[in-house]
Amino acid sequence: MGAPRIRQAPPPGALAADAEHTPPLTDRKSADMPSPAEKKQNDEAACEESRHRGRPDCRHPRDRLWKGPMTGTAMTLVEHHTWLPAGKRAAVCFSVDDVHPATSRDEFDAGGDLGRGALGRLERLLERNPGVRVTLFVTPDWRLQRLVPTRRWLTRIPLLRERINWAPLTPKGRFRVDRHPEFVSYLNALPRAECAVHGLNHAHVGPRMAVEFQEQSRSRCRAMLEEGRRIFAAAGLRHVQGFAPPAWNAPPALCQALSDADFRFVISARDLDTPVTGEARTAGSGLRGASLIHPMLIRCEPDGGAPAAMASCAGLVHFTTNFQATSTIERALAIIECGGLLAIKAHIFKTGGGITMLDGLDDQYCSYLERLWRELGDRYGDALWWTTLAEVADRCRATAE
Repeated sequence: MGAPRIRQAPPPGALAADAEHTPPLTDRKSADMPSPAEKKQNDEAACEESRHRGRPDCRHPRDRLWKGPMTGTAMTLVEHHTWLPAGKRAAVCFSVDDVHPATSRDEFDAGGDLGRGALGRLERLLERNPGVRVTLFVTPDWRLQRLVPTRRWLTRIPLLRERINWAPLTPKGRFRVDRHPEFVSYLNALPRAECAVHGLNHAHVGPRMAVEFQEQSRSRCRAMLEEGRRIFAAAGLRHVQGFAPPAWNAPPALCQALSDADFRFVISARDLDTPVTGEARTAGSGLRGASLIHPMLIRCEPDGGAPAAMASCAGLVHFTTNFQATSTIERALAIIECGGLLAIKAHIFKTGGGITMLDGLDDQYCSYLERLWRELGDRYGDALWWTTLAEVADRCRATAE
């Protein structure tokens, strides 16, 4: 099969990225997942609530962010068929977003309470499941104070609405990780955990206030990536060369900048609905047209042309999030049966800043994950590769054709 061109989905906002800042939906009463009909009803109710509150909904064409043609970006998705080690039929990865030093004395605890709060819950989850490993996506200098719009009158003024922050920001540097040594030491000491970069500030002017990468140039994206790296280096935070764009949105300029800066992997596409097959392609948030269950390589033309160098580059490895708290165990089993990568996503906090995360790592989600992991262990035993995103990316790059 030829290498498909990358298509960029309309980026999610407070509603559609239900993992990335969603208004509360109906409460789940147990770890049992909703039926497809119930899920559809919940989605429709959430859409209506979003419109009622005046929040932009990414399902509407007027809210699309990136409008440039993909054909001019010199980016290609390349399939990779030999990423699994010998003797393994499928792989399992677990990642957690939005980690930063905010505490329960702020709008929400995103890690700053250390063992007393969200990071302690995660650490206990890992202790109870010694085969599981985790990738923590850490924001170098988190700025969002509220996760829903608060400046309603100003946001109604044409032109101005696209140039202001729709909610107040925390002072620059307030949550910069190099100013929180205890937080950094805790992350460095977590067992079976790796840290990677999750944006720079996780904020942007205009209606998509959490979607940090929108229409910046390639050079501007590269500068933001390097600033995040500098903060991590100053903090002494051990990390891998991976990246999760805030609110999933990875426009071409960002992917090119990641490739320029020699990042090893990016996790952008998030698709929880497309039926699982070996050939399934993503059609949800973030990059579209990527494999739903297999890693792929993003090949970008280097700065200054030189298309020949593109073919020799190992490429930026792309992963798709295909499972979260609202997904069924049957979906996970289907991914394993197809020989895929089960990429499980959580967010470090459940409620705060005016929103509730559907995949916030509360006690209920932890219980569901433990039930899932026990089921996988009982069924497949040593045939599963319990790994990390960085480890899979390194293998993909080492075995790329």
